[in-house]
Amino acid sequence: MELTPDVLRTFVAAAQAGNFTQAAKQINISQSAVSLQMRKLEEDLGKPLFNRLTRGVQLTANGETLLKYARRLLLLHDKALASLSEPNLKGLIRLGAVEDYTDLHFPGILKRFSERYPLIQVDLLCDISEVLLKMFYSGKLDLCLRNAEGVEPGGVILREEPLIWVSSTEAEPEKRSPLPIAVFNNCIYRRWTEKVLKNEHIKFRVAYSSPSVSGVLAAVKAGLAVAPMGASINVSGLRVLPEDTLPALPSAVVTMHQAHTRKDSPLATLAQYITEEFRSMPLTGEGPCTQ
Repeated sequence: MELTPDVLRTFVAAAQAGNFTQAAKQINISQSAVSLQMRKLEEDLGKPLFNRLTRGVQLTANGETLLKYARRLLLLHDKALASLSEPNLKGLIRLGAVEDYTDLHFPGILKRFSERYPLIQVDLLCDISEVLLKMFYSGKLDLCLRNAEGVEPGGVILREEPLIWVSSTEAEPEKRSPLPIAVFNNCIYRRWTEKVLKNEHIKFRVAYSSPSVSGVLAAVKAGLAVAPMGASINVSGLRVLPEDTLPALPSAVVTMHQAHTRKDSPLATLAQYITEEFRSMPLTGEGPCTQ
């Protein structure tokens, strides 16, 4: 019995996706190949690794144990290969991402990528989801990480991001009428927020708008407005409003698009690191927002 890197990579992809079909798309093999490899792996180990559910798979206790070791083994494997064969690769990767996640998650992703490919230049562009998708389809981005309303053609779902209401720790703008809100310019968060408030017949006004997270949060921290934010936000000086304060907001689908015209290893590696980071995120934020 051998735990080869290819089999371990398939196992990790299946474990993170919770679905053999999505895992197959990530690693560019067929769904039947994923299923066959995982069945063979379970037979070789003599232990069940997955519970087969109606809409996917879920790791067993044995699967959780193997996942921890598989990630370590793959990391060592990739570092060994990089140190021997790939550190001198040069090139450019154009990465677009919504600003919501860059401060919290991308330092670790980029550090890990730089250790493997120190000479690859990464251009990181932050913008709203609609702009990023247009740039990707026009060939101006190699990778695109955005918030979507649902499943999109060609996109890989990384996680669902619940939206929450945030306010200042120093003021209570949520008690004012009309309700002052701070929102992004022309993005799905704004559309959802306005629709939810209108449906609940809550009077509101757009007090501040900005194309950036920092711009919206400036108004919130000043106590001038409340704002919708992803639950994984990790910014001090904010207060998460109790669920019964304002109407519940929907969840965004965090989606990644990868240019299939490029087959190079650095691009695939960066996409893999982003996938692993977002699939390992908790379902709700654990940042320093205070209740």
